[in-house]
Amino acid sequence: MQNGDKILCEKFLEFVNIVRRLRRECPWDREQTHESLRRCLLEESYEVLEAIDNNDMTELRKELGDLMLQVVFHGVMGEEAGIFNLADVLEHETEKLIYRHPHIFGDTKVSGSEEVKTNWEKLKKREGRESVLDGVPVEMPALFRAYRIQEKAAKVGFDWKDHKPVYEKILEEVGELRENMEKNETQDKLEDEFGDVLFSIVNYARFMKINPEDALRKTIEKFSFRFREIEKFAKSKNIELESMTLEEMDAVWNEAKNKSKK
Repeated sequence: MQNGDKILCEKFLEFVNIVRRLRRECPWDREQTHESLRRCLLEESYEVLEAIDNNDMTELRKELGDLMLQVVFHGVMGEEAGIFNLADVLEHETEKLIYRHPHIFGDTKVSGSEEVKTNWEKLKKREGRESVLDGVPVEMPALFRAYRIQEKAAKVGFDWKDHKPVYEKILEEVGELRENMEKNETQDKLEDEFGDVLFSIVNYARFMKINPEDALRKTIEKFSFRFREIEKFAKSKNIELESMTLEEMDAVWNEAKNKSKK
């Protein structure tokens, strides 16, 4: 074992033992369950994504540590209950990685990353999953979940041949939404039609090789930056935001838009 690997093993075991001690001695940590930590796990995952989006490697290092704490915490709780332990978690994941990479650990030949992904889905199906769509978490953000479900269906050939009919589908769904609005349909019906519009847009994003979740997150950040500029302007002029006209807001908005392009 190389010295770097030895240090890694020592640090990881030290980390695990600290979590074990927290579970024994800290009142708050003792009270936690797999269920109570669900939101913590989700929040830490999003904070990792935020650090990646900001290209902040210092923050990414910190946030990965926080995310690792969640993984180890759940592992230690499994260990306490006698259900599984961290060694079981690592062993299972190691076996899965080797099994799903036969082009690395076996004799399978692949032409590129697309074939790797196709083989990956086939291997997962052999592991006992009943549907190609299994494995996409319900808790996943809806836009990304739609993207992953469409992606999985496409792997077995259920997909459009090119992007043109996908775009036409968007126009068709928008037309149906407008038609239902003009008919004063129920809120449930409008929600259903609006969902179809979003799903078709996600499908088009996939053809453009754009992750809709990432695209929308960036647009939200742009909107937030420009809106905060309006708030700063109002504060600098010592006026209430609500007293500004839409035209005044638009002027500041456009100035912020130009500023962000520089």
